[in-house]
Amino acid sequence: QVQLVESGGGLVQAGGSLRLSCAASGSIFSINAMGWYRQAPGKQRELVAAITSGGSTNYADSVKGRFTISRDNAKNTVYLQMNSLKPEDTAVYYCIAGTYGKVPDNYWGQGTQVTVSS
Repeated sequence: QVQLVESGGGLVQAGGSLRLSCAASGSIFSINAMGWYRQAPGKQRELVAAITSGGSTNYADSVKGRFTISRDNAKNTVYLQMNSLKPEDTAVYYCIAGTYGKVPDNYWGQGTQVTVSS
């Protein structure tokens, strides 16, 4: 089992920045990729960014050039630096950790609210 605890959400004006953190505990040796999803009211949950254990990254087109995902393996923590925030970035942001294996398990954090005012 893996437990994920997110922090860093809040209210920010358009153009501002926030950094989200997600700390993993439990069976951390089993974690391969980690990432962030978000879900806005009335919309489906969507992938924002992901990073593998080797450091390869992937971003949604809507956040490329504005968001940066990073990972500190020593602290078992993944970060999402969000710059140039827009009102359309408003959503609940969820951390996800995927395990190794042919049929990986996915673990989710509880979510953190990010609100960008215009």
